[in-house]
Amino acid sequence: MELRYLDFDFSGDAHGHGSFDAMASAGPAQLAALDAEVRAVLDWAERRFGPAAPLDEGGEWDYALHGVREVATPLAVRYAPGADRLEFEAGTPDPARTTLTLTLSGTDPFCSALREAFGIG
Repeated sequence: MELRYLDFDFSGDAHGHGSFDAMASAGPAQLAALDAEVRAVLDWAERRFGPAAPLDEGGEWDYALHGVREVATPLAVRYAPGADRLEFEAGTPDPARTTLTLTLSGTDPFCSALREAFGIG
């Protein structure tokens, strides 16, 4: 499967474990596709390596998934010479964006399989 939203960065540790970190942000029109991509990666890991479990307790893989919904409100900012502050006027809020962060940690076999399954460099 080609990943369109998740772009993973890899780091390894001295214990032979690896960690893949990704952050993706989507507007309302792309949220369903981002949701499906995250679920596809986690479903793959569960099918291939069993339930997630902490590595220090003998698990093959584990994950952390977090999200935030952000609403950006554009500001018109004006400088008035001699004024004691800038002038701010709020515009119409943009549609909310959802940002998800996903960290996958695993053993060397898990990391190798994840790279192969999703074309992660």
